[in-house]
Amino acid sequence: MATVDECRAALRKLGEQFDEVDEESRARHVVERDISCHIRDLGVTFYGRLHHGGLGPFDDTPPADGKPADVKLTLGSDDLVSLVNGELDMGRAVFSGRVKIDASFGDLLRLRKLL
Repeated sequence: MATVDECRAALRKLGEQFDEVDEESRARHVVERDISCHIRDLGVTFYGRLHHGGLGPFDDTPPADGKPADVKLTLGSDDLVSLVNGELDMGRAVFSGRVKIDASFGDLLRLRKLL
């Protein structure tokens, strides 16, 4: 089981990887969305934002406005680290139930283009 700090580092790395997405893809597929990432085995949720300038930063403090996230991810700590490190395929993780994504169909299609 990964630690909270390892999950925080993985989310930071995910944001850095997102920075590598080309401008054209971002312009076409990014719609500003609030994101939550619940780590089942640690019982912690990280909150961040997807925007044209990037992804994140993620924090474990809920947004002050109390508005629920537009995109909600639920997964285990080891799965988060494995996904970010490219050791686990997102599609397989979702279909096997290791990762749960709660988002609109349109958001799912957009995310698929970016991940």
